[in-house]
Amino acid sequence: MNNKKLRTQIDNPWELLREYTQARIAIGRCGTSVPTRELLDFKMCHARAMDAVHIPLDSQKVADEIERVSSEKVILLHSAAPDRSQYLRRPDLGRKLSADSVTTLASLPKATSVDIALVVADGLSSFAVKKNIVPVLDRLIRDLKKNVYTLAPITVVEQGRVAVADEIAEQFGARMSVIFIGERPGLKTPDSLGIYLTFNPKPGTTDERRNCISNVRTEGLVYDQACLKLMYLINEAFRRQLSGVDLKDEQEHQTLTPSNELIQIAY
Repeated sequence: MNNKKLRTQIDNPWELLREYTQARIAIGRCGTSVPTRELLDFKMCHARAMDAVHIPLDSQKVADEIERVSSEKVILLHSAAPDRSQYLRRPDLGRKLSADSVTTLASLPKATSVDIALVVADGLSSFAVKKNIVPVLDRLIRDLKKNVYTLAPITVVEQGRVAVADEIAEQFGARMSVIFIGERPGLKTPDSLGIYLTFNPKPGTTDERRNCISNVRTEGLVYDQACLKLMYLINEAFRRQLSGVDLKDEQEHQTLTPSNELIQIAY
């Protein structure tokens, strides 16, 4: 009698590489099909990505948490997209504020000018904002204050896209906008936060004038690294009076040790 266990799954020779990436590689096969475990994982990841897009952001809770860690005033706004369906079908509506939000900003006392307007928008992933925005802003605002940048009131925009920050910055008379926005979710990354920086923003600004930092999350570009990169770009943008394709990340490669001690590697 043959007691040898019959294996139904054929492993992939790349399986050892799976520990280095979240990408769906080396999943093996059962005959000509995908293993059941991998099929179920795919369906779960797809469901999480759908939820990230469609589950509403609790804007008031996010605003309260930002105020708690930053001691900065937070204003709730809404784009011109009245609901999620319109937001997804009409990207142009997410790029501008609703009439009520314009009125809200117009009613606020204005400084002559400020350096930076910080904007938070749900974008295409409420999960990304909920999970990442508080630790990112907690680090960033401390760095901005150390560098003596003046800040407009922080805004949280529902149904917002990147360009909505241009209108907000113009309303505040800000020389720069920095928007933190939920990125389009991947099957393994439903919680990725994007950061877009624009110097001299105004409605109609096109994307080549922006700098982007992507994949900010605990399993991607970690918070300390993201803030280091963002502060470098902010400082250089003010020094050179520009942003976008003409502003490159030319700093020495920086990384963090497991103890979060910053080291620099020149190459």
